[in-house]
Amino acid sequence: MKGLCIIGMCLILFSTPVLAESMYVGDTMKITLRTGPGNDRKIISLLGIGQKVEVLEPGEEWTLVRLDNGKEGWVISRFLTDEIPSDIELEILKSKHKTLMNNASKMQKENSLLKAENKNLNTELAAITKKLQKTSKDYQDLRRDSKEFLKLQSKFKESSSKLAEQTKKAEKFEDELTKLLWNQNIKWFLSGAGVLILGFIIGFSTKRQRRRSSLL
Repeated sequence: MKGLCIIGMCLILFSTPVLAESMYVGDTMKITLRTGPGNDRKIISLLGIGQKVEVLEPGEEWTLVRLDNGKEGWVISRFLTDEIPSDIELEILKSKHKTLMNNASKMQKENSLLKAENKNLNTELAAITKKLQKTSKDYQDLRRDSKEFLKLQSKFKESSSKLAEQTKKAEKFEDELTKLLWNQNIKWFLSGAGVLILGFIIGFSTKRQRRRSSLL
């Protein structure tokens, strides 16, 4: 029983189809795709150098393959290779080179744009730095001027206070001076009036004496 199981497993393993792999027609010549594994079988198609095929059933002499268009047939195994033919590899390299050149051109353009943008940014940075320096200087000047202004404001308040005090004193002195002058004017007026009255009395007395003398 065990022997039958082992034989069955072996049959299953060996009957399992080999996973398809891609191979290429060698770059020596064109080969024929036939309906069966033999030169006497009917030719289905001619395969060009470097043409890609999908291996369905590999063999030592003949290999069953499938083309990109879905056709299947047999080709001589020694004409197949798993290495990419030089023509195809050259085309691949050309394509890669073209892609690299395009990328390099794009990168050069981007580099030029980045350089121009970097130049503009440097110019803007220089302008901003200059403005910042000016703003900093203005700020320092403003702080200095503010301190001076506060000092001047303090001095002004102090001077205003002293001026108000001096003004009050001056007004007081002016009032006192006005009163003093008024009193002096009254005194002078009264003195003058007294002198006039005294002169009038003296004159009147003198006239009376003269009249008396004339009567005698």
